[in-house]
Amino acid sequence: MLSIGNAPCSWGIYYPKDNRYTPDQYLDQVREAGYATTELGPLGFLPTDAAQLKDALAARGLALTGATHVHTLADSSTRGALLAMIDQLGRLVSDAGSRHVVIMDEGNWYPPGKRGVVDEAGWKTVVGMVRDAQERLAGEYGIAMTFHPHLGTCVEREAQIDRLLQDTAVNLCFDTGHHAAWGQDPAAYMRKVWTRIGYVHFKSVDAKVRERLVRGEIDTTQASEAGIFAPLTDGVVDMAAVMALLAEKHYAGPCIIEQDWSPTQTEEPVVLARKNLVYLQSLQ
Repeated sequence: MLSIGNAPCSWGIYYPKDNRYTPDQYLDQVREAGYATTELGPLGFLPTDAAQLKDALAARGLALTGATHVHTLADSSTRGALLAMIDQLGRLVSDAGSRHVVIMDEGNWYPPGKRGVVDEAGWKTVVGMVRDAQERLAGEYGIAMTFHPHLGTCVEREAQIDRLLQDTAVNLCFDTGHHAAWGQDPAAYMRKVWTRIGYVHFKSVDAKVRERLVRGEIDTTQASEAGIFAPLTDGVVDMAAVMALLAEKHYAGPCIIEQDWSPTQTEEPVVLARKNLVYLQSLQ
């Protein structure tokens, strides 16, 4: 069976401080929900000392899957900041026993009405940033970096993902929900680019919210606020097809359930986390 973890974003934890849950509460609830692994979450939420992080995880029978970093990849002035963060994450993640870092574009950086829009110069900057980060992580820390296509960024549709794979050597952290948000078929695309998938995020989408997004009635920010990312049990992503493909290909890499918390949810995160895990386990 796949080893399936979760992530702090499922508890609405997007920033290092001032969250609804403390680090101890989060880790306790991840374990309570039945998980054995977790992502790091925003740097500074969980301990940034590797020994303390390992102790906190081990006390609950948990292990670290990896870390995810969101960055303004089309802004060339932030290259130094990216590499500084990559160094910090590389040291922490490797010292804590993981070999995975995920990066993605920062959608909130773009001007209103142009979220994810880059010109040719901007695209070259993105490609350069991805290459630099991947080379640093592999060369200095032995870490396999993957790239996460994400709704509302410069890499969200299949043509953009195809171009990124063509222009770089990076593999994907493939997120089933973000891929499906524009009506794309996750399982079909996964099969197409299978050799470039190195990490998987499980997520689904709400049919009605997606329809409004595709029709242009709302933008990507409004779609997120409206709860486009539904529980796996309620969304329209064919999770059975995704799980069947992973089994067919004997996938043994990292797997994370992300239930991006939003005010539209009526169940507590620990309840949703458990429900999503039980559902996926039923498909294995």
